[in-house]
Amino acid sequence: MELQQQIEKAKKGKQAAFNYLLDKFWNDVYGFQLKRTQNENDAEDITIQTFSRAFDKIDSFDPDYSFKTWLFTISKNLHVDLIRKKKASIRSRTTDEEDERVHKIADDAPSIEDTLITEQNLAQLLRDIKKLQPHYQQVIHLRYFQEMSYKEIAASLQEPMNNVKVKLLRAKKLLAQVIENRKG
Repeated sequence: MELQQQIEKAKKGKQAAFNYLLDKFWNDVYGFQLKRTQNENDAEDITIQTFSRAFDKIDSFDPDYSFKTWLFTISKNLHVDLIRKKKASIRSRTTDEEDERVHKIADDAPSIEDTLITEQNLAQLLRDIKKLQPHYQQVIHLRYFQEMSYKEIAASLQEPMNNVKVKLLRAKKLLAQVIENRKG
């Protein structure tokens, strides 16, 4: 029942609902892709893309079906697309039209992770950030140290804006875990 409520909140653009869905299903989707790809980086990239696509298309989710199955279907299709692209050796690029689309994941009130980031002493924060994978370090650096918008980060990384949002959300959660583990 709570899952259905969170999905409905996500359909209304509530950031907390997106966080809930990402937390609840990240390990399932990542594990599913890790078995398929046998590669941690590919599995993580596809998982990020899966949530990006799911959050972008959340309005099309039919509550008569399992949300987890819906995510797995999106993930499987993204993996098939990746294999096709690798076989064709064509580098995927977004079009200007896709870049200009506005994706509605709210970015208003600071989350717990944001508060933890801003409260940390800078030197310790930089040491904590260094514990993250390079692509997470990069997205945090661009957002919080260079103060780039999602659109500017997407252009800089040549990635769709929704991928940047999901990657940043994941990076903040991992950084919060690093900080909590250090404190604990």
